[in-house]
Amino acid sequence: MGTSLGLYGLGTMGSALALNILEKGFPLHVANRTAAKVPAFLQAAGPLGQKATGHDSLAAMAATMPAPRAIILMVDAGPAVDEAIEALLPPSVARRHRGRLRQCRLSRYPPPRRRDRGPRHPLSRCRRLGRRGGRAPWPRHHGRRPAGGLGGSRPGSRGHRGPLRGRALRRPAGAGRAGHFVKTVHNGIEYADMQLIAEAYGLMRHGQGRAPADLAPVFARWNEGRLRSYLVEITAAVLAATDPLTGGPVLDVILDSAGQKGTGRWTAVEALALGQSASTIEAAVGARSWSSEIAVRAAGESILATRRSAVDLPDTDLEGALLAGRIIAYAQGFRLLQAASDLHGWGTDMARVAETWRAGCIIRSALLADIAAAFRSGDLPEGQLFLSPAFAADLRATLPALRRTVAAAALAGHPVPAHSAALAFADTMAQSRGTADLIQAQRDYFGRHGFVRRDTGAAHQHGPWAG
Repeated sequence: MGTSLGLYGLGTMGSALALNILEKGFPLHVANRTAAKVPAFLQAAGPLGQKATGHDSLAAMAATMPAPRAIILMVDAGPAVDEAIEALLPPSVARRHRGRLRQCRLSRYPPPRRRDRGPRHPLSRCRRLGRRGGRAPWPRHHGRRPAGGLGGSRPGSRGHRGPLRGRALRRPAGAGRAGHFVKTVHNGIEYADMQLIAEAYGLMRHGQGRAPADLAPVFARWNEGRLRSYLVEITAAVLAATDPLTGGPVLDVILDSAGQKGTGRWTAVEALALGQSASTIEAAVGARSWSSEIAVRAAGESILATRRSAVDLPDTDLEGALLAGRIIAYAQGFRLLQAASDLHGWGTDMARVAETWRAGCIIRSALLADIAAAFRSGDLPEGQLFLSPAFAADLRATLPALRRTVAAAALAGHPVPAHSAALAFADTMAQSRGTADLIQAQRDYFGRHGFVRRDTGAAHQHGPWAG
């Protein structure tokens, strides 16, 4: 007998995932925190709803489902996740629990440790599945299943013989919380990639006066080359779209304020906690935060009297700059994954992570195939993806375009924080000696922190100011 499958949480993403499961011919049990949503979902699903069994609560669904069972949680991060888990823990349910608990919505890493309760606990088979791929049904994603990251203890990491049985979900990204962290970093890279694309769009629209409809073919052309990706593809579609009410570009009626659920911020926080700096992600998070301060930006425009001027850059420079920025954003994300894996002993398979993301998620791109190949080759000088032969060649070819783009944008008053962060990272990592000698001398001057001498290698040295 196969595993019975349940899904709790019929919001935008939950209902879309449920419809996809039903569309593939798999029976499904569904429940929602607001019970009234269940019959509404079943009715809206039409004929597909006949394959689903609705329940008034999560506990009722778990108690009714035949064992063995697998439950997907599609609820908001934070208390709702804990509330759902606790609903499965009363003795009457726990005694019968032989399933796996799959948490698929976005929640902050690290999750509460009380979810890891030992191999004999009914939730020891909890799988942290970072599901990404957006709200659109699978056919809208070119037939690929949404992908993210999977981790967990060995008992909870066995594949599910059902609608989530794809290779990306059969094999965990690593031990422990690796899958959850992979999902977190994915979202951070997503922020960076979207910001880089938006900056390229801004330079062409506000710096060159080109209409959205004229930019759509540019992004469509870019999507046929090294920048081929889901995000570039949909950018072309968005730029070509018109507003049905005004007949003008749909972008003209959208408020210039980007929302965020905190996932990019979580990545930046974890990077700093690990002694890393995912600067392109940090820049993207900051840009979204600044975008929400519309009143402040309007006041600044008046008081500071800064005006954007024309930018004279060919499309080839903007394309090269975007590719360089994307490579660095991915490289910083994988540096963060490696740092966390080394610290926690997860043994994260970086090549598999790249393959999983390429299988169907928001940041899926042609670049991920090259990333997987680079990790599998093992030819990573100092363990760095951006120094591997293929990507080093790409950066040597595109960094001049990135430099020209950042310089032109700065001189013309166009903010490009993600491009600037990418260039600063590349320049820093291409200099064998920087300026930290002065910083360390300052630290020794006011706090006797000491320094290492370059000539002898002696540590805990002090300058003449120490007396």
